Amino acid sequence: MSIDYSAVPRMPDGRTALETIEAVAATARTVKVPMGPRSAGGNGQQMWHIWGEGSGKPALLLFHGGSGSWIHWIRNVQPLSQHFTVYAYDAPGLGDSDPPDDVRDIWSVTHCVDHAVRELLPKDEKFFLTGFSFGGMVSGHLATLMPERIRRIVFVGAGGLKATRKPTEKLHKLLPTMAPQVLADEARRNLELLMLHDPKNVDGVAIHMQIMNTTRAKTRSRDMGIAGALSNVLPQVKTPFTGIWGEFDSTTYPYIQERIDLFTALQPDFRMHLIPGAGHWVAYEAADAFNAKLLEVLR
Repeated sequence: MSIDYSAVPRMPDGRTALETIEAVAATARTVKVPMGPRSAGGNGQQMWHIWGEGSGKPALLLFHGGSGSWIHWIRNVQPLSQHFTVYAYDAPGLGDSDPPDDVRDIWSVTHCVDHAVRELLPKDEKFFLTGFSFGGMVSGHLATLMPERIRRIVFVGAGGLKATRKPTEKLHKLLPTMAPQVLADEARRNLELLMLHDPKNVDGVAIHMQIMNTTRAKTRSRDMGIAGALSNVLPQVKTPFTGIWGEFDSTTYPYIQERIDLFTALQPDFRMHLIPGAGHWVAYEAADAFNAKLLEVLR
């Protein structure tokens, strides 16, 4: 069923949200990469957007959050491509990627990603990895399968940690059958509750992204987060890791020290970097500060 996006507000420059998204996507090369078994048939495909291909710059892989797509990085990919060859995936069962065998199992997702990365990059190429929210869970698991390939992991508001979280209102399910204004209003509400700290930062691209990605999501990332997927695997991760969090991340605030203690217990030189005034989707809400901090960390 087609979705009516007519109630999504235009951007300040007059463009629609979709026009803004497509303009950034047009600066990348898109490729669908085999991601291994759908149970041995091997016909699953994963979507990747690549910026700066052939530049000779180090590889940086960006893993988006739950019920998301590469669009979670829309304000980051072009600035980061000045310093890296940027590879932004759509996770299995999200965005434009085919689902894994088991949409509720983090290992099923990770094995698909592992297969795709080995197809995408030369076998001797090392890379940096940045994982946002659900992408942090996948990053941690992937690090146990190819520890020799990953230079550093940057966890961004990572999910799947067995740590205290403040109760919040439940998100509302977005349905393609909703009236356009209802759909846009519900998407805005969800973004304000979970993703962005300042309601003024909820714009057309954020609303369009939320509607488009959540209505087509197949992989059940929230189930994996509730199960503590990242905490379960983190003790096995030997790759150096760093954290970047929004100061008011709705999945963490006010319990950030608990996360710092958890990470530091495993890697004593771990550093957590907080971006002032930002929420969970820090890479969007405070893009300039986030980009600068990520570049600093990866240097």
